[in-house]
Amino acid sequence: MLSFEALVGEAEAADVTGWGFGWLEGRATEERPPWGYAGLLAERLGAVQSALDVDTGGGEVLAGVPRLPPTMVATEGWPPNVERARRLLGPRGVQVVETVEGRRWPVEDGSFDLVTSRHPVAPDWGQICRVLARGGYYFAQHVGPGSAFELIEHFLGPLPRQRAGRHPQAEVAAVEAAGLVVEDLRTARCRMEFHDVGAVVWTLRKCVWWVPGFSAARYLEGLLALDRDMRRGRPFVAHSTRHLILARRT
Repeated sequence: MLSFEALVGEAEAADVTGWGFGWLEGRATEERPPWGYAGLLAERLGAVQSALDVDTGGGEVLAGVPRLPPTMVATEGWPPNVERARRLLGPRGVQVVETVEGRRWPVEDGSFDLVTSRHPVAPDWGQICRVLARGGYYFAQHVGPGSAFELIEHFLGPLPRQRAGRHPQAEVAAVEAAGLVVEDLRTARCRMEFHDVGAVVWTLRKCVWWVPGFSAARYLEGLLALDRDMRRGRPFVAHSTRHLILARRT
């Protein structure tokens, strides 16, 4: 294994734009939920005429779908990802629109048969309902409560209130309040392992909301503690939580 300084330096220099996690190959692992979101997404997109993918990141998930509907739009709020998604998805005829938190999405009411999202930042149920056609569906995989909090709390200490956020039953209530009917809800808890400290640094640079203001210098002691354990053959173990939700606009 490289030295602590080399691992951290490598992770700090690596690209973290987009929503791909290939840089972690051989350095960290995460179990996947049993339902296979990518395959289910491809089936649903192949069966509709129009769809909107919300918080598409760099477009990596959508780019893996073999057949897209004739009208395919994606939204993204982080400018570097907007440009990345346009380069990746533009050749396939996907319109990528930049959004601003709290503002109306620049798409028409009732425009889409299907709205999708993989790990939306904060689902805006009012807008989702607005852009769906009558009888249209929202299909998405969400991050659940307490996801990766073993790692987050290693640096920030106990966060009991934050752990309770993103609960699937709370989201069901919000979905129904917006005028949608939940037809399916599935949950999963998946094991994550980090095998070197560079994987932790890179992940926290990418998922900036996990440890706000993260830098290796600021959290040096916590990183050194992880590095000592990893060099003894003990990976850092955390757990991600996910839920799959399918809701229909009546």
